[in-house]
Amino acid sequence: MKSKLFTAALAALMLSSCTPKENGYFDNLPQEANPIEIGNKITNRFLEQGHSQYGSPLRVNEPRTQITYPDVCTWLGGLWFAQETDNKELTERLKARFEPLFTNEAYLQPKPNHVDNNVFGAVPLELYLQIGEERYKTLGMMYADSQWELPANWKLKEGEERQSSMYGDFKDADICQPEQKEWADKGYSWQTRFWLDDMYMITTIQAQAYRVTNDRKYIDRAAREMVLYLDSIQQPSGLFYHAPTAPFCWGRGNGWMAVGMSELLRMLPQDNPDRTEIMKGYLKMMEKLKDTQDENGMWKQVVDDISMWEETSGSAMFAYAMITGVKKGWLPAEEYGPVARNAWIALTKYVNEQGDVEAVCEGTMLGDNSEHYRNRKALTGDLHGQAPVLWCAYALLTNNHKDIYKMKTSSK
Repeated sequence: MKSKLFTAALAALMLSSCTPKENGYFDNLPQEANPIEIGNKITNRFLEQGHSQYGSPLRVNEPRTQITYPDVCTWLGGLWFAQETDNKELTERLKARFEPLFTNEAYLQPKPNHVDNNVFGAVPLELYLQIGEERYKTLGMMYADSQWELPANWKLKEGEERQSSMYGDFKDADICQPEQKEWADKGYSWQTRFWLDDMYMITTIQAQAYRVTNDRKYIDRAAREMVLYLDSIQQPSGLFYHAPTAPFCWGRGNGWMAVGMSELLRMLPQDNPDRTEIMKGYLKMMEKLKDTQDENGMWKQVVDDISMWEETSGSAMFAYAMITGVKKGWLPAEEYGPVARNAWIALTKYVNEQGDVEAVCEGTMLGDNSEHYRNRKALTGDLHGQAPVLWCAYALLTNNHKDIYKMKTSSK
């Protein structure tokens, strides 16, 4: 009982530090929507389990060959949350989980050959920022730097060397496709492929590198990459198709773009030449999301199709992007504060006693009809849903949502 009272008091203290316009939206939350309780529950659930296979409870029996990006997203959220709540015991457990990756689990370090692999570096860079050990920086920076540098020993080869027909799904990590070199020659990441999750994966690792080094090349090139994507794939509505050949605004796909833009904007210097264009794309998307939130505070599996089922991973990503926007002053609090609040309260109803988030869409490849998206399995405990709900818990607790992006002032 004392623990619950302390948690409630801590949450109230943190939420009371919001600006006056935020009060009424992100404070006085129902007890069952207490962000500290939800954050602790989800982080502890993550630590109870071993490394996942792409976050999926359907793949628990598959052998683990590397750390996959859903684990990275949850791990990073846990580190943010533990730091924000000054939970040193939780931080220590998250750190201890990483330690074997330097020794007997080093084989699980992903190859730096794909956006979904390179984002792994964000975790050791966060550990470096919080703990200060150089080994974390060395490992993490390799993933940030290699995202813009084609390996010198790679062979340029024509023809199909892809695992599937999906652009960017390359079979041989030692072969450079012509389009990869073309992007690199133009100053973009050679991992450019115009998948929606790219704009979270690239932004996250490059932003972490910027925080660690104070070198603007990392954040500036991430911003330039974001503009390339916005110019290429954002629809007039503000939303994004799953792909040009799949004209459906899949929830989680759009969620990656929403979070990617908000993460980039909250640390991008004001004088960056691409900031205005990125903000325009972000605001356009937020306006459409405000209009498509359902009566329960959630968003659908296909965002603009009211006949679809409520899906949690996309909804949590949208909520996080809006919480960020309200706290940073990009979005009018009186207009978007209630939207974000209602989304958070709705999401917490999907978190069960074990700390598992329900109604998370399973991994989804492209579909050529709406039934493809309607019939995807709704999973419980998939890390694609755990991570963004945890991000929301963290975001609700921050003071104007800026503490996480304190820059590293010394490499010592």
